[in-house]
Amino acid sequence: MAITALPPDTDADIARVTEALAMITPRWNVRILLALSGPPLRYSELAAKVSWLQNGQLHPKLKALCDAGLVERTEHTSRHVTYGHTNRGVALLPVLPMIVTWAEEHLEKADRPLPAIEQIEDSLTLLTRRHAAAILWVLKSRQEVSGRALARIVMPSSDWTNIYPPLRQLVADGLVDTKGTGRPYRLSAAGDGLSPVLGTLSAWSAGQPLDQASQHPVWGNPQAKPAQRPWVSSQSRPAPAALPRARTPQSSPAWHNRDLFSHATIARPKAAIPAGGPRR
Repeated sequence: MAITALPPDTDADIARVTEALAMITPRWNVRILLALSGPPLRYSELAAKVSWLQNGQLHPKLKALCDAGLVERTEHTSRHVTYGHTNRGVALLPVLPMIVTWAEEHLEKADRPLPAIEQIEDSLTLLTRRHAAAILWVLKSRQEVSGRALARIVMPSSDWTNIYPPLRQLVADGLVDTKGTGRPYRLSAAGDGLSPVLGTLSAWSAGQPLDQASQHPVWGNPQAKPAQRPWVSSQSRPAPAALPRARTPQSSPAWHNRDLFSHATIARPKAAIPAGGPRR
């Protein structure tokens, strides 16, 4: 994404979260990550779990997830190769139930109960709109901002009117509100509700423990409890090559992949949320 006029640490924070979303948003990536929950699998075993992928589709997606540091390929012998999560991939998985919780509360209600995996995919589509992360960051930190001021911050090297297409899309998605043409923009209830998701993604992408999300300077709630250590927004994400290969049972998420592929079991609100955004 283009460099913004925000402070360098904030700009780097937004860029890392955008990169993290780009790792998991492409079609089938989340489903592949969920299929790999549990012991490492041979290619044929994984292919059987994601049988909807056509021949030739699985291999490039696995390679991309390996390059992103979320999946590791282990060659035991020339004929015995397995795929499994890296510790970095395991650390990212708890974000997925948080996305489901947000979608259940804020996305428009479907005509049928949706499996949680579809809730995740619909939500990721909204979060990866062009310039979405930067716009949401600015609105969260500054409450209300005019379109022209947003343009100066988010896309300082472009014509300021270029801010309106992504803004209109975010309004249509239900993440941003405005009272009309020429009026300031602000986060909707759905946009503000993204705080735990974006805060956790920021902590993960900065190499922080996920519980540090509550101390994020924009998306966190520092008053909730004292920070254990200062937030370092510019901390680099560890390179995939440096990830430890060993995985322990304690690092496994509390939920199971069958929970996300099955229909959500949590109670849905009886009435649709007026500010709820559309699905993809």
